[in-house]
Amino acid sequence: MDWNSIFSQTLTQAIGVSAVIYCLAAVGLNVHFGYTGLLNFGQAGFLAVAAYGLAVSVANMGWSLWVGLVVGLIASVILALLLGIPTLRLRADYLAIVTIAAAEIIRLLVRSVTLREWFGGSDGITRFADSFYDLNPFPGPVAFGPITFSKNDIWVVTVGWMLVALSSLAIWSLMRSPWGRVLKGIREDEDAVRSLGKNVYSYKMQALILGGVIGSLGGFVSAIAFQSVQPDSFSTDFTFYAYTILILGGAARVFGPIVGAMIFWGLLVFVGESLNEAVSKGVITFITTTQVGQIRFMLVGLGLMMLMIFRPQGIFGDRKELALDAR
Repeated sequence: MDWNSIFSQTLTQAIGVSAVIYCLAAVGLNVHFGYTGLLNFGQAGFLAVAAYGLAVSVANMGWSLWVGLVVGLIASVILALLLGIPTLRLRADYLAIVTIAAAEIIRLLVRSVTLREWFGGSDGITRFADSFYDLNPFPGPVAFGPITFSKNDIWVVTVGWMLVALSSLAIWSLMRSPWGRVLKGIREDEDAVRSLGKNVYSYKMQALILGGVIGSLGGFVSAIAFQSVQPDSFSTDFTFYAYTILILGGAARVFGPIVGAMIFWGLLVFVGESLNEAVSKGVITFITTTQVGQIRFMLVGLGLMMLMIFRPQGIFGDRKELALDAR
């Protein structure tokens, strides 16, 4: 078996484009779920409106990439308001129901034949981020030992991890402030916070908007990296993977989503590449290469089940701050 190739692919993907996208989505969920106790099951919807806001602005309206980014951010704020206004005064499970439904509505809306002229239907929209790559300072592919990136990928990964760093630094600062302490208080007992004269509804709305905007950065990275936005890329599976990454790294921890994303994608690639090599070399004969994709998710899922049994708070998390009993 070619272990050098396996480890090279594993390390590359652990810090690659997909890890960046899911990391940003999980960082946003950390604000919602980890620090505030909001059950947002529609994080994919925030990434979708941001990505389509960028793509439609550039490809259909002829606006610049930077205007498209602003449009995408505004769209994510509007979505947060639309989701939060009718639900945040109610129990957390209402927000969960509304957000998962809203994300699916957005996906089906941009996938519809009726709006194909604007959103491209199931094919989506392509080739709209050339101006981003025109700014690429890298002259060619870059290699760091076993890790290798193409010219475009290294530019996207560099910008993506810079966004992760800035977002994480902002959250670290905010959560050490009085504002952040109120959010943590809401997570623990919102009635006690309300009794102190704090506007719990306003704080929840602010947290929902902040987490949605950070998540929308992942939508921008996805759209630019693949030069394409497609509706099925923002299915409910996306949000569940982001939650897996968050809980794996540890909720309510700044580095939790970062480490979780790297480990999650590293494990998926390592298991998949190892199985492919074993099947192709005849080491494993009872499965075929077409079954490797499903089996790798089974094995990684089994590992995550063991993690939840023996360390449900994740790698860096604190069991006391795992707000699974959402009120």
